[in-house]
Amino acid sequence: MTDVIIIGAGAAGLMAAGVASMAGKSVIILERNERPARKVMITGKGRCNVTNNCDSLDELISNVPVNGRFLYSAFSSFMPRDTMELFEDMGVPLKTERGNRVFPVSDKAVDIVDALTAFATDDGAEIIQARATDLIIEDGCVKGVLTEDGERLFAEKVLVATGGKSYPVTGSTGDGYTLAQQAGHTVTELKPSLVSLVCHEGFCTDLQGLALRNVAIKVVDTAKKKEIYKDMGEMLFTHFGVSGPMILSASSHMRNMERGRYQIFVDMKPALTPEQLDSRILRDFSENTNKNFINSLGGLLPRKMIPVVVKLSGIKPTEKVNQITKEQRAKLVSVLKEFKITVNDFSSIKDAIVTSGGVKVSEINPKTMESKLVKNLYFAGEVIDVDAYTGGFNLQIAFSTGHLAGENM
Repeated sequence: MTDVIIIGAGAAGLMAAGVASMAGKSVIILERNERPARKVMITGKGRCNVTNNCDSLDELISNVPVNGRFLYSAFSSFMPRDTMELFEDMGVPLKTERGNRVFPVSDKAVDIVDALTAFATDDGAEIIQARATDLIIEDGCVKGVLTEDGERLFAEKVLVATGGKSYPVTGSTGDGYTLAQQAGHTVTELKPSLVSLVCHEGFCTDLQGLALRNVAIKVVDTAKKKEIYKDMGEMLFTHFGVSGPMILSASSHMRNMERGRYQIFVDMKPALTPEQLDSRILRDFSENTNKNFINSLGGLLPRKMIPVVVKLSGIKPTEKVNQITKEQRAKLVSVLKEFKITVNDFSSIKDAIVTSGGVKVSEINPKTMESKLVKNLYFAGEVIDVDAYTGGFNLQIAFSTGHLAGENM
């Protein structure tokens, strides 16, 4: 008989294991992959955005649009500064970048994974490669788990920390939702969050592979007739639509997705006012006075973007620049300052960074992470119906809920 079985060696599971084993509990972690924390390895483009360096509890909760108040106790007991202190004490120096995003100084996610694994195992927690397929429940109390190999493992407490359903190649295949439902829990609708977007315009295919840097976007909800998000940074065109850091962030603000409901307006020259951009265009035209319009934009736009902008401007590609009118230039400025992209849908959940939806929070005690339905059963991390904006907040959810579950187990 083991004190604690933890299903899933991700951020939440390893954190809980470290806390429980430090308290003298015997801990077994069941992980279906050969290596722990595979999803942590790919976060932040392999650099690992480990948390967000914000001191305010209100600010932290405001960045969790889905059930943020549920996390009040978890965040209160383990804040971002606690996460940072833990990793730095384990020999991983950290740095804070734009938007208070925290990364290891080395820019290597493996340093975070190795430290987290050591935190879990240094006091005796054991990681076993196995897949839990069933919970053993008797008289409303969890007694252990059944593995895919038919082995029955018994424990005083069981934590489900299997992650969501996004990036299944990392082991997040939705097993935790099945286990939760076996225990009688409700699993809310699972949707992608922090995900690429499928767009209506055909020009996205023509622009596939093109990255736009230092551009600004605003996202408009046409149903509510209001702007819901704006940002400045990098985006990428794909064969089906758009992706990149800003787009992933924008996607988490899009709720109740409907075809055509959300429109993205890209400002390709955010440092210039419309008047300044018009002056810049006039200067470029004066240097290319006898050239065709389509051949005069090389100093202003990436090569791939030129045919698309020319078409949207309504100016003939072969029109000589010295014949282009003020009204035509105004239309060109409008295209460059408000390049419209219409969203049809999210990309697949398997491509999402985070799963939105999960075990219903009203069925979990927010002060302990214990199930309200089955005694001694706990949940932590992405398997719960909470998800946050990009910037390190989702990993902090995993650390905070894992830490709270570990303390209470």
